[in-house]
Amino acid sequence: MDYRLELNWPDFIQRYWQKRPVVLKRGFQSFVDPLSPDELAGLAMESEVDSRLVSHQDGKWQVGHGPFESYDHLGETNWSLLVQAVDHWHEPAAALMQPFRALPDWRIDDLMISFSVPGGGVGPHLDQYDVFIIQGIGRRRWRVGEKTPMKQHCPHPDLLQVSPFNAIIDEELEPGDILYIPPGFPHEGYSLENSMNYSVGFRAPSGRELISGFADHVLEHELGSRRYGDPEIPQRQHAADILPEELDKVRAMMLELIDDRDNFREWFGEFISQSRHELDVTPPEPPYQPDEIYDALQQGDALRRLGGLRVVRIGEEIYVNGERVESPHRPALNALAESITLEARHFGEALDDPSFLAMLAALVNSGYWYFAE
Repeated sequence: MDYRLELNWPDFIQRYWQKRPVVLKRGFQSFVDPLSPDELAGLAMESEVDSRLVSHQDGKWQVGHGPFESYDHLGETNWSLLVQAVDHWHEPAAALMQPFRALPDWRIDDLMISFSVPGGGVGPHLDQYDVFIIQGIGRRRWRVGEKTPMKQHCPHPDLLQVSPFNAIIDEELEPGDILYIPPGFPHEGYSLENSMNYSVGFRAPSGRELISGFADHVLEHELGSRRYGDPEIPQRQHAADILPEELDKVRAMMLELIDDRDNFREWFGEFISQSRHELDVTPPEPPYQPDEIYDALQQGDALRRLGGLRVVRIGEEIYVNGERVESPHRPALNALAESITLEARHFGEALDDPSFLAMLAALVNSGYWYFAE
């Protein structure tokens, strides 16, 4: 399925991105759901897939986590099934991510899909990341409030909500409509009838995540082994005192690690190209030999990138799922980053280089790219 998003991206970014929520009526013309509620329910029965059931009855919220064995206990109202990272597991659903590549790949996270019966939802809440919510089958009412400091509370240990709020958006979404919500705007949606929603979420790492990830990189690569030294130890009035210049020196030692541009670039490429959710990696059996990949591409077969695989480029360096991929064939490497489907023409003369073919075979045999049927 080829999804075409009717959106003026420069205008949208200038007026709304990380600024204001907005409803994009008929953002997708003649929208067709890429999967059925039954298919979504089937995914939630798989142990590798992150899913949850959220329900509320008589004012009490309940949350269950997959994999689920049955849905027979559910009634006809007030529950939702939510499945995370469906783009990793369902190829037609992954196509919904492509129209959003007008925004940087490294900022896009995953596709969460929910099925809700009448009254189903997760209650009023706010997210710390941008999200585009696409309405599939059915109708759902959405309310969005102004961005103001709000206390959060837990009506259930696995559910974070906010208090009721005044709405600045209050609309019923129909198939193909899109609701964009920047970080920090409270919102709630509940179904008016059986409905499907597709949430394209964005990645917004916190300072805590970044520092933790960089610290792991420092330890893994045994960086920062230089120790503190003070050959001209300054005098002080009391031995208990740590002087400002000593604090500055300790801070400078730490900043020196971050200020090493080569190390920092390598860490960020590895860090940000790792998926936060499990990938549907299925290495081919038996593994491909490089000449088999060469022959298949020359015969017109195409390689397709695994759904959810993160491929980013920093300068001339390409990172795939936490590892740097190296080759002198720049156009071919760039094609790996830029194109979801790859044919022989994307690789050009690189296919005549045994070392490039060996590298490409390693990626295919890792399950990161596969030959499309």
